[in-house]
Amino acid sequence: MQKKIIIIIMIILLIGITGCSLKKGGNNTSSSTTNNLLSYNELFSDRDLENSPDLSDATTYTIKDNDTITINQEGVYIIEGDASNSEIIVDVDDDSKVQLVLNGVTIENENKPAIYVKNADKVFVTLQGNNSLSVTGSFTSDGETSLDAVIFSKDDLIINGEGNLTVESSANGITSKDDLKITGGIINVTSQEDALEANNGIAIAGGEITINSEKDGLHAEDSEDDSVGYIYITNATLDITASDDALHAITVVEIDGGSITTNSREGIEGTYIQINAGTITIKATDDGINAAEQSTKYEATVEINAGEISINMGQGDTDAIDSNGNLYLNGGEITITAQSPFDYDGEGKLNGATVIVNGEKISELTNQAVGGGPR
Repeated sequence: MQKKIIIIIMIILLIGITGCSLKKGGNNTSSSTTNNLLSYNELFSDRDLENSPDLSDATTYTIKDNDTITINQEGVYIIEGDASNSEIIVDVDDDSKVQLVLNGVTIENENKPAIYVKNADKVFVTLQGNNSLSVTGSFTSDGETSLDAVIFSKDDLIINGEGNLTVESSANGITSKDDLKITGGIINVTSQEDALEANNGIAIAGGEITINSEKDGLHAEDSEDDSVGYIYITNATLDITASDDALHAITVVEIDGGSITTNSREGIEGTYIQINAGTITIKATDDGINAAEQSTKYEATVEINAGEISINMGQGDTDAIDSNGNLYLNGGEITITAQSPFDYDGEGKLNGATVIVNGEKISELTNQAVGGGPR
């Protein structure tokens, strides 16, 4: 009897271990099990998500015309006032954190950033009241550093708060050469180049963001390292009009919630695109969703597990969902208006999603790729 009990226990443990190992498998399978590529808890700290800062020990500065405010110590700083050709510079130790609270700030510059983070561990730009930052002319460099954004940071940059921020730029709107994170505020960016740009990645977990860009809306790329450059979005509202891509990431684009509306040449481009929740409305003139082979770290894949997705394509040689690799439609409601709904080079699976193409529900995928057909 004891031997039978031991055998039964061993079988149960074996089943549990096997089940766990299957769940840890890669996302480029036809399984409907969602394994998020990026982790919300790892991307955002508690302080990143605090939209009401503690100002009890804050220092207040009022900015004036042709003024430079240099922050060289860790702390919380309230910035107020209206000025032209003025700049806020953060230059602190590598392990120091600085919080800039913009409380009704207007800065209009000709050729330099309104906020320039030269060195820090992390800088928070917290929004209170109505704030406006703009650069109208050609940016000048800082030695070998090409300054090309209204808010330019060499290190991690977090934008949060409960106020408003309007950014107008003759080049990029907001740039971080490390991570750029947005967790609150109402933000409007108009730019002649990329609106939001980062080397390592862009992570958004709150706020209302409106973008009008002559290049990309969100652009994440490190030209020297194709293993980084991600975009993560949840719990935010984005309305993006862009002449090129609305969302462009070298590695991963992961959408875990929120509302995203795009009107651009391409809607979403990345190597691995994973949509797990949210309401997404795409209007595009080239590809709606495009998994391109840009990173050696990931296989080109479009994986849709949930959400409400609407893709409306322009006429001509356009694809609603284009993957240079695999296409997995595991869940969600997908509505497509296009001459070519799908184009994929690898495996294509319609597992559990509800898909409407040009007004009709489909039960198998077509493939615009050469030699493709229903699958």
